[in-house]
Amino acid sequence: MNLSQIELFRVLQENDFNLSKAAEKMHVVQSAVSRQLQLFEEELGSPLYERQGKKLIGLTTLGRRIMKEVAAINLAKTNIQSIAADYIDSNQGVLHIATTHTQAKYFLPKPILRFREKYPGVRIYMIEASPEQLINKLHTRQADIAICTEKVGEVADLVVKPCYEWHHAAVVPQRHPLSEGNISLERLASYPILTYSFGFTGRSNIESAFKNTNMELDIILAAADTDVIKTYVRLGMGAGIIAGMAYDPAMDQDLAARDLSHLIPCSKTKIAYLKNNYLPLYTQHFIDELLVAANELNLHKN
Repeated sequence: MNLSQIELFRVLQENDFNLSKAAEKMHVVQSAVSRQLQLFEEELGSPLYERQGKKLIGLTTLGRRIMKEVAAINLAKTNIQSIAADYIDSNQGVLHIATTHTQAKYFLPKPILRFREKYPGVRIYMIEASPEQLINKLHTRQADIAICTEKVGEVADLVVKPCYEWHHAAVVPQRHPLSEGNISLERLASYPILTYSFGFTGRSNIESAFKNTNMELDIILAAADTDVIKTYVRLGMGAGIIAGMAYDPAMDQDLAARDLSHLIPCSKTKIAYLKNNYLPLYTQHFIDELLVAANELNLHKN
């Protein structure tokens, strides 16, 4: 057994057991991959993969158990590289942030700008995806930290830090009936609704608020992007339910915003990263900047 075989085992998993893709990733020919895999299984004395002809279709029970150890080895290797790089120069590196469109546009600009002033040598890569995809980005080392509202609290191997609380708002064109008078779930439910897709930006809290009152929403459009929702609200398709922070009084003067904090439970944005993952000094400082920005946001609301 050698490190190349262990690395091959991991790379095959990440590439859906595709031998040609794994070979390309490891910069070798496919026959070399097949040979190394054969030697690995012969040494262990049992198949690691379920096969359909020559095609690998999944891991055996033994393969799944070994994969857990391989993941730990890969994490140790990554941590060693990060520790060394941090020791040599803690002001240089790459920070991969996985987040949703709403967080990227409405919350992250200020803390990222402050961070860049302190760490100009750190390159930032932002990955926008669904909450489920964000968690996968952490596990496959495509992201160092994830910032979102949904899902991250449900995964056992993550460190999850609360960041800030926020509320939803209803947006409608100026002079729309909902722009005036008391706002209630009953009034909202009487209009077509445009809001977030399942799993995005507190959609679960919107659903639970209406279910608790035995009312059903007529959601005619769902999107991951707040700007898409506001675009179709402007076309008169219905009332939008969006994150309150996504309403910009200067840019959205043609829309009226109604606070829904008394109707829909608050949502909590969280910061998450792998428990055993070494965080370089600059990543720790970036998390600090996020928490400072969150505190300022909460003070502004109060």
